[in-house]
Amino acid sequence: MSKIDIIVVSHKKYKTPSFFIYFPIEVGASSREEHFFELKDNTGDNISDKNPYYCELTGLYWAYKNLDDYDVLGLVHYRRYFMKNNFCLRKNLNNVITEKQINKILSSKDIILPKKRHYYIETNYSHYIHSHPKEPLDKTRNIIKKFYPDYLSSFDKHMKKRSGHYFNMFIAKKEIIVPFLDWMFDILFKLEKEVDISSYSTYDQRVYGFVSELLLDVYCLKNNLRIKNQKYLFFEKQNWFKKISNFISRKFKKKD
Repeated sequence: MSKIDIIVVSHKKYKTPSFFIYFPIEVGASSREEHFFELKDNTGDNISDKNPYYCELTGLYWAYKNLDDYDVLGLVHYRRYFMKNNFCLRKNLNNVITEKQINKILSSKDIILPKKRHYYIETNYSHYIHSHPKEPLDKTRNIIKKFYPDYLSSFDKHMKKRSGHYFNMFIAKKEIIVPFLDWMFDILFKLEKEVDISSYSTYDQRVYGFVSELLLDVYCLKNNLRIKNQKYLFFEKQNWFKKISNFISRKFKKKD
């Protein structure tokens, strides 16, 4: 059996799965004096202070740099989890994916990702630039072209697609995910030097978290990774009126 470490990223105290493979981690811990989890993203090699811009990636960076004794690494959110099967509808922490199920899937697949989100009327590129400032995404392409030219065609191909995997959620074998994280964080750190986000809204300043969602699919596409699309559930009630209103507002707001 593989040793599996799945970090559950959270910015507040919240109930998490009791299964031993799940490790809750407090993200953005450097900004707080009082803490709620033993595991925090501001110890060891960390980028905790970047949490307003990198979101859950500060927890992922901590795991990437400070964990080593694992065969499989994963990331889920404190209120969004992979479920044990694609027919599961109950939002119960006992129904999240287990060690046995993960091992079975990864015996024939390279990575587990959340079921795809489909846009139908938009491409991944048009959806992004209608929701966020376009400059960071265009500069990401330039960085890939300059430093990782072998990935450029996969980047362009994914930008033209109308579906993708989101939330930066994954479970993957160590030999798959570590090279991806080397590649992704290098691109994001280069991007930080290329863009000025000081005038962006608080929401749009989360740019590196948004861009990374697209980079995961680019990496999978370029490396022909065998993907298992797994059902996930959001464990809180959705305010759909507010969610749709914000979505429409972002669509019609001019983005530079």
